[in-house]
Formats: sequence, structure tokens, C-alpha cells
Amino acid sequence: MTVDLSPYLSAVPEAVVERIRGARRVLAVSHENPDADTVGATLGVVRMVERLGGRVDPVCTDPVPPLYDFIEGVDRFRTDPDPAEDYDLLVLSDCATPERVGAVGERHRELFERLPRVVIDHHASNAALAEGDWIDPDAAATCEMVALLVTCLGMPLGSDRALATALMAGIVMDTATFAHPNATPRTLAVSAALVEAGAPLSDISRRLYRSKPENQLRLFGRVLDRLTSFDEGRVVASTLLDADLAATGTQPPHSEGIIDLLAQAEHAEVAILFKEAGETTRISVRTKPGGVDATVLTGLFGGGGHARAAGATVSLPVDQARDAVLAEARKAAAAVAR
Repeated sequence: MTVDLSPYLSAVPEAVVERIRGARRVLAVSHENPDADTVGATLGVVRMVERLGGRVDPVCTDPVPPLYDFIEGVDRFRTDPDPAEDYDLLVLSDCATPERVGAVGERHRELFERLPRVVIDHHASNAALAEGDWIDPDAAATCEMVALLVTCLGMPLGSDRALATALMAGIVMDTATFAHPNATPRTLAVSAALVEAGAPLSDISRRLYRSKPENQLRLFGRVLDRLTSFDEGRVVASTLLDADLAATGTQPPHSEGIIDLLAQAEHAEVAILFKEAGETTRISVRTKPGGVDATVLTGLFGGGGHARAAGATVSLPVDQARDAVLAEARKAAAAVAR
């Protein structure tokens, strides 16, 4: 029995459908420090445009982590657009702000500003309002939205196992294998359709959440050993230093998943991971349902994301950033009444 996604297709804006359908040379861009959702969504755009007869260059300013090598097409990512190509559409996937694409956006500012664009994103903090912008905070992942767009364009998901796998990877990552409260009936319906199309759900889940190299586990150990708590455990935090990466022979993408472990602290209203990044600090925040809005907390520092999961880059060294962010986090947690 084929999973019917037709009840959900009205969510896809007609302007997005028409721009994708009419494009012939597409620049598909992911966000910096790529994760499975931006990688899967960008490759989803690649495959749908190519099935429509167009050509696409997937671009990411940072290398795609080896963790995602099982997703067919990751080797096609470029760090910059092809200067010899005459692009007619820019598609940004999973980018809460245009700046989220990173340095590639600065290097090619004129091109990015000149091209007609489509934005496909599920971050509540995304304020994009142009005609081709599709922002759906109710989507668990941008890959969920791309699956609906593919279906809206009349392309059966079952005819492309690689596409189904890429989109399933993003949903698995952004729902933590359906453990987060962002997984909705629509998320489950889309996921069922992707599994029916051949996406190996159990294998994707194992690769993303239940299989880690030894050096990554050592990195986790160092960061978890640094865990501190405040106000009877209502706020927990830890710090990832550049020295931790050097000592364990790991790279920044290996930190994926640490914040979700911190968020398992029984009484924590707010969990924060501080990541040293030169003279700046990247923060990842998780909060409990019905409590602190993570977008409000990170918004104080120029960030955003979702109510339960958000992030920001703080223009302070890690020690100063910790003091500033923890002061606000403790105030926010103290205001929660349960």
C-alpha cells in the first residue's frame, strides 16, 4: 500500500514549485558546518532538478563530514560555485539566515544577491518573507519539506532510493530518531513514505546515533567530564575546547550529539554546550518542553533555531561567553514554574 502524502501537499507554496520547475541551472547551497538535514535537503534539490532536466551544483563552504559518506552524492559538493556557469536560481536549504551559508556567501555576495532564490527551511527564527521563501517551523526537518516538494512536482519517491535515503537521514538527525517532540503525524507519514521508497531507516539510525569511532567517544568523555550544573541542576553546561579536538584527533563535526547527552540531565531546564572557535564561541542550547524558549535565549546573542533546540555564535572568547550566556540562562530557567 502506497503512503498517501496528498493531504499535506497544500503546504508547499506554488511559487516554490514553479521556480524549481522552471530552473535550468541551479546553485543549491547548504549551511556551513553541515549536518545531515542540510546535506540531505541540498542533495534532494539536486536530484529533483536533475529529474526535471536541469543541472545543479551543490555547494557547502565547509567539507561534508565523513559521517555522511553513506549518503549518495556527498562527493559532488563544491566549496564555491562554478565561475564558468550561468546560474538562474539559488536554492538555500536549512539556512535560518542568509549568513548561515558561511564564507562562501561573502566570497560570492554579488552572485547570491543577484540570483532569484528559493529558501526551504524549518527554523522558527527564519524571517525570510520573499516570494520564493518557504519557512515551515512545524516541519521537523528541512528534508521533510523537500520530500513534500518532490511529491508536489509529481515525482514518485519510490523511483529514487538514493533520494529517499538522503531525506530520511535529515529527518533522523533532526528528530534524534523520532525522540524529539518535533516529530509530528506529518513527519511520520513522510518518513513512512521514504521507508516505503527504500530508505534504510535502521541503518541510517545506526550510522548517525549508534556508531561512533573510538576517538569520538574519547572526545565525548572529555566534554562530559567537564559538566557543571547550576541552581540545583536547572541549568547544565559543558565546554568543548580546541585542545580537546587536538588531544583526541577529532574534528568539530565529531562533537555532534554531545549537546543531546547534556540535555538528558534529569532536572535541567536548559542545557548548553560551549564550543571554542578562536576569538568567538559557538553555543548549542536544548530546553525542556513547556519551559525556556531556546530561540529567545540564543536570540539575545544573535542566534536562533527552534523553541527546544537553538544555537548562536557569540563574539567573545569561550570563558567570557560562558559567563554572559549562563547568566541569561539561569534567569530564564528560574522563571519556569512547574
